[in-house]
Amino acid sequence: MNMDFGIASVAAITVIAYLVGIASKSAGSVKDELIPVICGYVGAVLGVAGLYLMPDFPAKDVINALAVGIVSGLAATGVNQIYQQLSKTNQ
Repeated sequence: MNMDFGIASVAAITVIAYLVGIASKSAGSVKDELIPVICGYVGAVLGVAGLYLMPDFPAKDVINALAVGIVSGLAATGVNQIYQQLSKTNQ
């Protein structure tokens, strides 16, 4: 039975980039404006790694792997902003 985990690998990149973003913010020396750039960069690196390490990765070439990774990394920033906005409205 062959199971397609391509979308799970993209979600994994988002989660890892999110954790790196949180760690960057808690470090205190990183400006908030740089956190999306850091998340995008982490996503790009993980996207290329996923291309070579995961057989079901949704990209089949380096350019698309970079794009999938960057978008996944930037999605981590979006997830954080959704959480922040929902936290504000629930107070």
